[in-house]
Amino acid sequence: MQINPAQKFRRRRLTVFGGLAVLLTGLAYFPLTLLAPVGSVQAVITPYEAPAAAEPELAWPSNAATAIGALGFDGVLAAAGTDEPRAIASITKIVTALVVLDKHPLAAGHSGPSITLGADDVRYYHEYLSVGGAVKPIRGGLTLTQRELLQVVLISSANNYAKSLALWAYGTEASFVEATRTWLDARGLTTTKIHEPTGMDPNNVSTAAELLELAKLAIADPTVSEIVATPATTLPYIGTINNSNKLLGSVGIDGIKTGTLNAAGACLLFSADFPVGEDVVTVVGVALGGVDHRSQFPQVRDLMNTVASGFHHLSLVEEGEVLGEYETNWDSRAEVVAAEGYSQLVWGTPTVTRSVTVDAIGLADDGTPVGSARFSIDGKTTDVLLELEGSISDPGPIWRLENPFGLAG
Repeated sequence: MQINPAQKFRRRRLTVFGGLAVLLTGLAYFPLTLLAPVGSVQAVITPYEAPAAAEPELAWPSNAATAIGALGFDGVLAAAGTDEPRAIASITKIVTALVVLDKHPLAAGHSGPSITLGADDVRYYHEYLSVGGAVKPIRGGLTLTQRELLQVVLISSANNYAKSLALWAYGTEASFVEATRTWLDARGLTTTKIHEPTGMDPNNVSTAAELLELAKLAIADPTVSEIVATPATTLPYIGTINNSNKLLGSVGIDGIKTGTLNAAGACLLFSADFPVGEDVVTVVGVALGGVDHRSQFPQVRDLMNTVASGFHHLSLVEEGEVLGEYETNWDSRAEVVAAEGYSQLVWGTPTVTRSVTVDAIGLADDGTPVGSARFSIDGKTTDVLLELEGSISDPGPIWRLENPFGLAG
């Protein structure tokens, strides 16, 4: 069968144009495939399991109310007994000292102004002596510095000098009480009630929780913290005075104030420093309503021996620890790792959570920052940088040509 010339021409034309179409398609396909950008891929994050910690077993004293806290830690770490307001006896004198220093600040190591005591101050001596309150001798015309007045008030707990100090600063007891209320309210100590400067009034009350905050304020003041840690000193006319806190120097205790009153029992506001690894933890505590200090002191010592074991460093993430992985369609893999380790000094069994935020990435080199991990420990957060370990590399020409639609990730 012969093919006419017209049919031959049409076949040749189809062959030419078909080949040209294939050529043009190839010319478009190869560059688009070989040069197409790589899409981004999201990491798969490893499920998180919070580190375990043991609850400390504390040797609680037989007091009506006991609580402990620490600098750098919010609120009460642990408590036993009532959380109702109770009489605080001579712990009141810490409030008195801080309120006086609020009006007449005294830098560490400075003596402050000289204060001459007179007939009213002698009368305060006889007033408190007649009701069995702690007093120290005084005479009209005796001159002491502000620091010396604070020493006799805070070290030996002399009621007559506490009143003299308060009235020197504020003129009248009513003015002192008003200033004290303002000072307490400004610091959130709204349950604490102070009616006079010595603690002889059983209506001077507070809660264990608020007294922990008072303890933190006391040791934050350089004058108060230095004085309450002094075992003994000698003052003009008065002679040698010894600290009523017989726990000083034991189990790290370096303050703060004792108190004794029939309506209050034995009271103690205390602080202590504990080494925990390379850190030093300052613990504050309060014990209210003890039978007497003779039995209370060793019980508080036992408590502090158990408190120390409750602090520990909790490792939340190690440097280089894997938190997730990127994987592409062409089997290029790289891990999400912590750029640094992070541990936190904690108490007991804190609530720990972790959230991870990472970027979707395309081609990326080893060490590329990719996001962060946020650790929350009892509500306080810390962010740790995350980076790539390994690299996400190009799949290469062969894979690209064989998988033209696989570059999305």
